[in-house]
Amino acid sequence: MLQLQQLRQDPELVKKKLAVKYFGEPGLVDEIIVLDDQRKKVQLEFDTNKSQVNSISKEIGQLMAKGQKEEAEQRKQAVAGLNASLQPISEKLAETEKQLTDLLLKLPNLPSDNVPAGKTPAENVVAREGGSKPALPEGSVPHWDLIRKYDIVDFETGAKITGSGFPLYKGKGAKLQRALIQYFLDYNTGAGYTEYLPPFMVNEATAYGTGQLPDKEGQMYYMPADNLYMIPTSEVPVTNIYRDEIVKADDLPIRMTAYSPCFRREAGSFGKDVRGLNRVHQFEKVEIVQLVHPDKSYDALEEMVAHVEKLLQSLELPYRILKLCGGDMSFTSAFTYDFEVFSAAQERWLEVSSVSNFEAYQSNRMKIRFKDANGKTQLVHSLNGSSLALPRILACLLENNQTAEGIKLPGVLHKYFGEEKLA
Repeated sequence: MLQLQQLRQDPELVKKKLAVKYFGEPGLVDEIIVLDDQRKKVQLEFDTNKSQVNSISKEIGQLMAKGQKEEAEQRKQAVAGLNASLQPISEKLAETEKQLTDLLLKLPNLPSDNVPAGKTPAENVVAREGGSKPALPEGSVPHWDLIRKYDIVDFETGAKITGSGFPLYKGKGAKLQRALIQYFLDYNTGAGYTEYLPPFMVNEATAYGTGQLPDKEGQMYYMPADNLYMIPTSEVPVTNIYRDEIVKADDLPIRMTAYSPCFRREAGSFGKDVRGLNRVHQFEKVEIVQLVHPDKSYDALEEMVAHVEKLLQSLELPYRILKLCGGDMSFTSAFTYDFEVFSAAQERWLEVSSVSNFEAYQSNRMKIRFKDANGKTQLVHSLNGSSLALPRILACLLENNQTAEGIKLPGVLHKYFGEEKLA
């Protein structure tokens, strides 16, 4: 959530930045400022009356000490009248504050000055590419045929158990999933990230904290009996670990990593873009999260990008890194890099990771703060990235490494999988 002071300092700059994200309601900025002025007036009225109550109450004590009971009784009646008037003012203040918060929640995060201009994914900017696209042998097939050939993922039984988009991994397919998860976690903890295994369901406050609510409510699985949500990513519970806390400045940056299944209701279109493992309702992912000093968040962003890049290099996959344009960025992000891996059999790029800086947008919702050298309380900046999401990584590993003798696995996975190839 944006901070009011951002809007009040330079509302026209805020509108200009919102336009970079093609936000359609710039007038909300003016509405919020007008409503905040109203809130300040109501707050002043409340504070003035409350101050009078406190002042008269102090007088009452002094009068009673002097034995002036009649005068004290008159003062008590005055206090009673003021207290009665405070109630409607308090209710009006609470209502105005709620209206103000509701309007602020409608505003997306402001993009960084370095976000490329553009409205569609076609206008994203390629920052760099790495790896070599493989020359596949004759007769090569996409991963949905390979998983049938090697009998490692069963979509039909998954659909029978749950529904479409819930794959059932089996045999060496399940083992390879486990190998990838363990390798990703070891890679992250080796770089100084603390491992967590979070709950896979979260409450409303947690989903609100990272921006899933109210923006992405329709994308999450909801259990109304308990008012809980299945997580779309471990970013949600992990970032909320420090919700409503003041962390020590010396503890920054805080680096966290977690494995979790991810649940998303987004699958629903048709064609090769969603075929096989390209898009599913449940998938596994390892996430990295950082909470950092505001002055160092863009250094942390580049560090996280380099971290994910080296991970993809270790898997020997051809990749490219994109700077997302304003129109393709998420509601909560200030700057995002996407990682895509080239799927040789499908002859297309598949997104496998996003690494984003949210600046203070999430931490303002969660009230994650620290005290600076002058003792002033500030909001931390939060960042997160996929390191990595498994379905499309697995798809590309299968497709790009297929041979007549089986699927050759990159060397870093041999000790985790226990074999050099999938046959």
